[in-house]
Amino acid sequence: MSQKEINTDSITETVARLCQEANYFLPEDVARALRESRDREESSLGREILQQILENAGIAAKEYVPLCQDCGSTVILLEVGQDVHINGGDVYAAVEEGVRRGYAEGYLRRSMVSRPFSARTNTRDNCPPIIHTKIVPGDRLKIVVMPKGGGSENMSRLAMVLPAQGRQGIIDSVVKAVEEAGSNPCPPVIVGVGIGGTADKAMLLAKEALLRSLGEPNLDSEVADLERELLRKINALGIGPQGFGGRTTALAVHIETFPCHIASLPVAVNIQCHSARHKETVL
Repeated sequence: MSQKEINTDSITETVARLCQEANYFLPEDVARALRESRDREESSLGREILQQILENAGIAAKEYVPLCQDCGSTVILLEVGQDVHINGGDVYAAVEEGVRRGYAEGYLRRSMVSRPFSARTNTRDNCPPIIHTKIVPGDRLKIVVMPKGGGSENMSRLAMVLPAQGRQGIIDSVVKAVEEAGSNPCPPVIVGVGIGGTADKAMLLAKEALLRSLGEPNLDSEVADLERELLRKINALGIGPQGFGGRTTALAVHIETFPCHIASLPVAVNIQCHSARHKETVL
């Protein structure tokens, strides 16, 4: 079987485009959830804030300007088909060049700094991106671009729950993380939860959970039931839109799981702000 050929120039052009589209256009599933939340929100101030968020999204899409002034760290997820051959150079260098061009051409804020604990010097091109790669069957290359704002990413949490604490330990850890985050991640939020694996695997699962279509339940009924319970408990916190109170603290809770060691139960939380930005394409 012959391999599919993909040139790195195509990867660079695609990443540059996706960086801009992700920052300009709010996904329709998120906009729909915001509209539904606005219509049922009991707080008048909460309804007004949700309406302003929707109006902001409309302006961003119409005028091709960023949804948020924080255009984020650029998280890239690559699914590389094992029958794909990438030619023309280093695939990671091609992705990085795409981020560099996309942020420059799209007038997106560049926020990455080198020497993170000392000089914190801006790299001036939002590089390097954070790249996660997965090898999958097939002859396609899937590229997902997820700009991740600092306010929401800073609220990430990892708990190494005792296995004996079980389901309740997971609930307590996730609800505590959202409660302590308060208004910092710009609610209403989407809560990604990774359960199992190792500490690093759980953190990646939590981020990947944010990419699922909003409100689409996990295919495992036990996990889906936990998602629903967590969403109820989180929205009962009363944090509300932008932290001003109300019943809409989270639009959804998405959980991904993975088997883990008999002595471990890692629980990771990755929160996404209401500007739930991500775009993807397949080459």
